[in-house]
Amino acid sequence: MTLLGNIIWLIFGGFLSGLGYIIGGITICLSIIGIPFGIQAIKLGFATMTPFGKESVVSPDSSNLLTMIFNVVWVIFFGWEIALSHLLHGLILAITIIGIPFAKQHFKLIPMALLPFGREFRDI
Repeated sequence: MTLLGNIIWLIFGGFLSGLGYIIGGITICLSIIGIPFGIQAIKLGFATMTPFGKESVVSPDSSNLLTMIFNVVWVIFFGWEIALSHLLHGLILAITIIGIPFAKQHFKLIPMALLPFGREFRDI
């Protein structure tokens, strides 16, 4: 199911969404100040491309002050829009029975989109 789910996900928008995050992350990395945020956007892009069979986990080193500051800046400038987008797409997909597994993947991406610093996307 994981492979089939990821293939269907990629065909119906996951590839373009992930590519958008990756291109946006590379663009953000052009400024030195934006490099940490660009890396997180690229990480979110790879997570968006293949979400089936993976989970978002909190890293052990996520409780430091710099991670918290970066997460606050991320939420203000980028995170709330991305999380809201995943929430709306998930709600739309949850209307049909066929869309429920894909809605779950959008809901799984919300914590990663909202607070990416100190989180990793690992295989289950």
